[in-house]
Amino acid sequence: MIRVKGILFIVSGATMWGATGPILEWVLTNSDLTIPFILSIRLLFAGCGLLVYLKIKGTRLKPIWRQPYWIKRLFIFALFGMVGVQYSFFAAIEASNAVVATLLQFLAPIFVVIFVSWSLKKWPPKYQVFGIIGTLLGLLLLLTNGSLTNLLLSPTALAWGLAIGLSFAFYTLYPGPLMKEWGVLFVVGWSMLIGGVLLGILNRIWLSDEWSLLLDWKLTAILLSVTIIGTLAFVLFLSSMKYISAIETSILSSMEPLTAMVISVIWLQQMLGNWQLVGAFVMLCCVTWLSIAGDQNKKEV
Repeated sequence: MIRVKGILFIVSGATMWGATGPILEWVLTNSDLTIPFILSIRLLFAGCGLLVYLKIKGTRLKPIWRQPYWIKRLFIFALFGMVGVQYSFFAAIEASNAVVATLLQFLAPIFVVIFVSWSLKKWPPKYQVFGIIGTLLGLLLLLTNGSLTNLLLSPTALAWGLAIGLSFAFYTLYPGPLMKEWGVLFVVGWSMLIGGVLLGILNRIWLSDEWSLLLDWKLTAILLSVTIIGTLAFVLFLSSMKYISAIETSILSSMEPLTAMVISVIWLQQMLGNWQLVGAFVMLCCVTWLSIAGDQNKKEV
């Protein structure tokens, strides 16, 4: 029963996160709202929501602000992890589409492998090399649809796609000590709030003309729903790790691009080419292989 609970959590979370991509794509395409404005509001709202939830549960929220070492690490994670991942994801959607942006986040394991190998000053194991090669092959098919003379993504979209992978790898590797010391929801809540405040100040959103656009209740409702859905998705994803293995989480997280693809086809009338679909399948298989082989390697060690 516990395992079933974990599976339900990860499937629900992955499906919700996959759904946010097409919704955000629709907002960026059909309104004059900009990425900095949307993301500032989203991070502020989600961060406040999580911290209020923790306060209601009796969690003390202030102790971290008396420890400069942890404050520094929290700000670094908020800026380069939380804001980095979400901003690059939004920008990749705007430069390409939700399906491609969601798939490009699966480049993160490659950067994780490269960083860990560089840190240890040794070549990665064979299974990681094969996984990287396969993922890059899938990416090539996704970018070209099988024709090497035809690049389907603009250089801007490709650059933001690589930024997703890099920032997601940082997001995965950096906050371990923070979360171990203070808890996952505590770190996520504060980093969202900090990221939203910093982004809002940098873009001076209080002077933005975009506030008037929120008078359209339909647009406001969509932004509110995508913020709540995205936050719930993250919480469900993290919660699932308590009940199922990392292998199952990795495999079931493939629901993200599949959900984005189905919604994009039905709602936005978008569809990947045949070879792009093959590339997407190859990427998902190779990322799953990296997770499975990595878990087996840890057990052997």
